[in-house]
This record gives sequence, C-alpha cells and structure tokens, in this order.
Amino acid sequence: MDTISRENNSMLPVGGVIVGIVALVIAGYAAVGLSKVKTNVLALDEKVAKIDEVASQTNAATAMAEKAAKDIVTLTNSTQSAVTQIAGDLGTIHDQIKHLQEPPKILPAAHGRAGRGAHETAVAGPGEYIVKAGDTGHKIAVSLGVSITDLKEVNPSVNWTKLKIGDKIKVPDKKGSAPAAAAPATP
Repeated sequence: MDTISRENNSMLPVGGVIVGIVALVIAGYAAVGLSKVKTNVLALDEKVAKIDEVASQTNAATAMAEKAAKDIVTLTNSTQSAVTQIAGDLGTIHDQIKHLQEPPKILPAAHGRAGRGAHETAVAGPGEYIVKAGDTGHKIAVSLGVSITDLKEVNPSVNWTKLKIGDKIKVPDKKGSAPAAAAPATP
C-alpha cells in the first residue's frame, strides 16, 4: 500500500503549488480591485461633502428668499397704502383748485326794495351798470368811458366809499348829459 500512496502523493504537492499560485494571482487581482474601490469611495466622499455643502447653501438661500418675499409683501402693502393716501390728497387738492378756478358766486345784498329779494341776481337795464367785486367809482368810470364827475353827477345818492356788489348805478351819457335811462340808485 505504501507504493500506491507514494505514487499518488507525488502529484499532490504539484497540484497544491498550482492552486496556491492561482490563489495568489486571484488575491493580487482582488487587492488591485480593492484599491480602485477605495479610490472611488474617497472620490465619492468628496462629492458627497460638496453636495452637503450645496444643500446647506441652498437651504440658506431658500430662507433668505422667503424673508425677501415677506419683505416685498410688506413693502407692497405699505406702498399701496401710501399711494392710496396720496391719491386721496391729490383728489382733495384737485377739488380745491377746481373750486378756486370757478368764478365766485356773488349773491347780491338785500336792499329792502320791493322789486328784488335777497337771493335774486341784479340785472342791468339800459343805461345802468351793476357793481361787481373790486369796483370803485374810478374803475367804473374808466370802464364806461366817462368821467368820474359825470358819474357822480347822475348818481347823487350813491355812497362811493361804500359800494356794494349788485348795486345799480346810472350810466351818464358820454357827452356828460343825463343818463340814457333813468333808474333810481340804491343807497
């Protein structure tokens, strides 16, 4: 039996050496692959760190954008309120300007005469002049083209220092004679 096992045993060490060499080649190949995997893992770790940094920056930018959006809404509301107030003020100013541009509505003073009430507008007849705001004897005479002396002569009862808006004054003839139409002057 010894003979058989010696013959069979001589091949066994050669087979073990071949298997060992194959195992070493596989182990070397695995070591090279493992170093490549380690390099890839390190590169991926760097990329993950960059992604985390970008995510952090994105979160900060999102928070700032939300704050800016709230600030814009607040600013829009306050601007709208200010514009509304300005529009109201401009409307008031416009009404005041419009009121200033309207000619004044002058109600004649009541003179106690039977022919005219306190709120009736005086109407000039032929040869008459109705006193307006700012009129004086001199201005009336100049506007009518007559002398002040002639104007006072045909209106002896008129108090020339206290002319009232709506008073009727007789207009003298341009030659200095009697007025064109005789009408009683108001006191």
